[in-house]
Amino acid sequence: MFKSVLVANRGEIACRVFRTARRMGIRTIAVYSEADAKALHVREADEAVLIGPAPARESYLDAAKVLAAAKTTGAEAIHPGYGFLSENADFAEAVMAAGLVWIGPPPAAIRAMGLKDAAKSLMIAAGVPVTPGYLGEDQSLDRLQTEADTIGYPVLIKAVAGGGGKGMRKVERAEDFADGLASAQREGQASFGDPRVLIEKYITRPRHIEVQVFGDSHGEVVHLYERDCSLQRRHQKVIEEAPAPGMDAATRKAITDAAVRAAKAVNYEGAGTIEFIADASDGLKADRIWFMEMNTRLQVEHPVTEAVTGVDLVEWQFRVAAGEPMPLKQDEIGLNGWAMEARLYAEDPANGFLPSIGRLDHFVMPEGIRVDTGVEEGGEVSQFYDPMIAKLIVHAETREEAAEDLAEAARQVEVWPVKTNAAFVMKCLEHPRFVAGDVDTGFIAAEESDLAAEPLSEMGIEDAANRLRQFASPRADRTVSPWDHLDGAIGFRANAPDQRTQSVRVDGAPHVAQLLDENDHPMTRLIGLSATRVIAFENGSAFDVSAFGRAGSGSGSGPASDGALRAPMPGKIVATPARAGDTVTKGQPVVVLEAMKMEHALVAPFDGVVGEIGVSVGDQVAADMVLAVVKAADAG
Repeated sequence: MFKSVLVANRGEIACRVFRTARRMGIRTIAVYSEADAKALHVREADEAVLIGPAPARESYLDAAKVLAAAKTTGAEAIHPGYGFLSENADFAEAVMAAGLVWIGPPPAAIRAMGLKDAAKSLMIAAGVPVTPGYLGEDQSLDRLQTEADTIGYPVLIKAVAGGGGKGMRKVERAEDFADGLASAQREGQASFGDPRVLIEKYITRPRHIEVQVFGDSHGEVVHLYERDCSLQRRHQKVIEEAPAPGMDAATRKAITDAAVRAAKAVNYEGAGTIEFIADASDGLKADRIWFMEMNTRLQVEHPVTEAVTGVDLVEWQFRVAAGEPMPLKQDEIGLNGWAMEARLYAEDPANGFLPSIGRLDHFVMPEGIRVDTGVEEGGEVSQFYDPMIAKLIVHAETREEAAEDLAEAARQVEVWPVKTNAAFVMKCLEHPRFVAGDVDTGFIAAEESDLAAEPLSEMGIEDAANRLRQFASPRADRTVSPWDHLDGAIGFRANAPDQRTQSVRVDGAPHVAQLLDENDHPMTRLIGLSATRVIAFENGSAFDVSAFGRAGSGSGSGPASDGALRAPMPGKIVATPARAGDTVTKGQPVVVLEAMKMEHALVAPFDGVVGEIGVSVGDQVAADMVLAVVKAADAG
C-alpha cells in the first residue's frame, strides 16, 4: 500500500478522500487555487500546494501543475475525485508514466466510456440495451434536425463528452431545436472542450437508475446494487437513494447483470457507475430499462451505497489501485436498510435557483447524520466552482424513516447570507408523491408550485422580534443592540404563553433563542449576527427579521420591475439571443450568462421591446451590472 496520496480536486470530495486516508494512515496532500487558499480541504491536508489562479483551467484542470505538485511533495498516488481531471485518460496516463499510482480505471476504459456515442456502440456489442437515438459523426444542423424529426419529439440533446447535466437540453418542438442545439454545443465546448452532441428519444416518464460497479486487476467485477437518482432539476441530481423504490428481484438482477457485463466489456478496474434510464410509466420492468452512460470515477452520491452495503468505497479504491484483490466477493455484499442523500446547493429557489455566492457568515449543519462538506463558517462560496456546498446523508431501516430523517435534517440547516435549497429539499421529501415512491425525472418540474418554500409568518416573526426588544437591557459600559441581554427565563412562541429561551448574541458571542410550535418543539431559531441584524431560520429557510422580510428580497438580482436585467453574479456573456429593437414576450431569453459551470438565461420580465443591450458575447460582467433593458410594450 502506498504511504501518501495527493487529491487532485477540491472541496467536499477532497475532504472525503482525506478522511479515509487518515484512517488508513496515509499521508494526505492537497492542491488549491488562489481562490481556495483558506479552504477547508487545504487545512485538513497534511500538506498543500498552490497550483494557480482561481479559474479551473489555470489550476485544477492543469495536469502539468498537478503532477509537479505530486513530484514536489513526494506523493506516491493521485486520487482525482470527481469532475476536473477525473475522467481524463491523458491525465491518467501521465500519472502512471510519472511512476505514480493512479487511483482510477485504466485509461483505455476511460476512453472507451468517455464518449457517449462510442460507449453506446460498445454496449450494443456487449448485449446491453441502449436508448434509441442518433450517434452519427455528421454534426451539421440539417442532419441533426432531420434525425430529431425522425426520432420524434420530445428529444434530448446531449454533449458527447458530457456529464453532470452539462451540455444537455430537452427539446419539445421542431422549431426550438436549433436554439437548444446551439446552447448544448456551447456548454459542451465550455465544460469539456468538445461541442459534439448525440440525439436521444426523450422518455416521457423516465427514472434515472444507476448501478455501482467495482473491478480489480485480477479480473473480478462486482456490483454494489442500485441507486435511484430521479429527483433532478435541470438534469442536476438533488436527492439520491438506495435501493431504488419499486425495484423487484427480477428487475434488479437484470439491471445489475447488465452493469457487470458493461464493466467487463472494457476490463474495468476501480469504482464506476453504469447509468440507466427506465420507463416508469408502468412501474419498473427489466425490458424497459436502457443504458445511458458510464461514469468512470467515484460518484457524488456514493455515500448512499456505502450506507446500505457497509463498504468504504474510497478504501476499496485505494486497495484495488495498490494491486490488492477485491475486498469482498459478490455473495458477500449485502443490502441493508435504506439510505438517502440530499445535495445542498448554494442557490436561491425564490429567484429561479440562481447560484448564490459570498461569505458564509453563519453555517450550521444538522447533527446526528453524515454530512460531507468542503466549506465551513467564515469560508467563501466562489463564483468559479460548482455550487454544491454539502451533502446530507441518512440511513434507516425503511424508506419512510429515511425520508423523514432527511427532511428533518434539511429543516435544521442554517446558512446565511448565502442562500440554499434546504427548504426546497425538505418540501420534496415531504411531498405525497415522493413519500409514495412515485418519482421520475420530471417530478420537480411537475410539482414546482407545491415545492415552493412557505414564507415565515411575518406577524409571528414581528411579534417575536418585538418581544425580544422588550427584554433588551442597555448598559452604560458597552455598546448594546436591541438583541443583547436576552438570557432571562422567557420564551418566544408567537401568540402563546412564554416558555423558555437562550440568549442570542452578547458582546459578539453567538447564542440561540427558540420559537416553539404548538407542541413545544423548536420551530424557529433566531441568530444575532451583528448589532443590527438578527436572522431567523425556519424549515431550512433564512429570514432577516431585523427588517421583518424574506432573506435577500429586493437584492436587485434578476429582472427588475423597470425592465433592467441585472447579472445575478459575476460571469461571462455567452449569447445575446435578442437585439436592441426586438419585440420580446415575457420569459423570452435576452442575454445568456455563464457562471459556476452553468448557463443562466436572463429573460424578459414582461412583453415589450428590447431598448438596449449593454454587453457583447465574451464580456466578463460583475454582479448586479445592468446587461440589458426591456421596455414595456405600452411604454411608448
